[in-house]
Amino acid sequence: MRLTLAADAVRRLDLETYVVGGAQANAFARTVPGEIVAAPRGGGLPVAAGTDLAALAGQQARADADAMRARADLKLAEANLRRASGLVDTEAGSIRARDEATQQVAAAKAALAGATGQRRALGPAVAGMAVGGAIWVRAQVPAADLARIDGGAFVSVRPVGGTGGIMARPVRGPATATPGAASVDVYYAPAMRAGLRVGERVLVDLPEQTDSGAAVIDVPASAILTDINGGEWVYVETAPRQFERRRVEVARIVGGRAMLARGLASGVRVVTAGAAELFGTEFGTK
Repeated sequence: MRLTLAADAVRRLDLETYVVGGAQANAFARTVPGEIVAAPRGGGLPVAAGTDLAALAGQQARADADAMRARADLKLAEANLRRASGLVDTEAGSIRARDEATQQVAAAKAALAGATGQRRALGPAVAGMAVGGAIWVRAQVPAADLARIDGGAFVSVRPVGGTGGIMARPVRGPATATPGAASVDVYYAPAMRAGLRVGERVLVDLPEQTDSGAAVIDVPASAILTDINGGEWVYVETAPRQFERRRVEVARIVGGRAMLARGLASGVRVVTAGAAELFGTEFGTK
């Protein structure tokens, strides 16, 4: 797996090389898919794109009506209690009637608590989702990687295919997951809305927990070659015009940089432009 090229061949291939160095691991992030959801109100559930909004709007309307009915029942029960207590004070009523009125107030309060709790669980009103309501980002983190994510750190949220990012802070969301994808949902609140819409798909860059100051090996992603079996390789310049193909394992690729789990040491020189041509030269293909 070693090639020695003539000087003319090196010029024709127009090879470019890069000296491998260490980078701080916390400069990298694991990128996962995410979705913009409507933030819940007071312990409710976020509203995602897959929600049937027509059905949800009907449920919210019924829950609002139930809550209003429960408030009216509570006011009536409190009025009955005041009258029963007044009659007892003037020795014109019975203690039993007052006790029954007291229990009716307690039952009305419990009914109101249940009605308001059901309404909170249905999330923000559908009619107000498009007019500046609070939003969250639901990031789908592979369950196997959850322990490696720094759960208390800010993340970067960016559009699919876009550049730049919006910082978002972690928030405590419901314990939701996607069993079919073996992923766990982690929620974040963006620092600004910035044109994001409920249901929009985004990419979330999650910082990983690392040993303090731990250095990793990173190379330009253009240096990585993948064979038909999925094996990952790079070409290392071991001497002038002499190149050696070495096996590596890529942990992840972020922003055009590949972080290696193993395979290279700091200080070696890898081919970044022309690696595919070297691969073809080694196997005699064009």
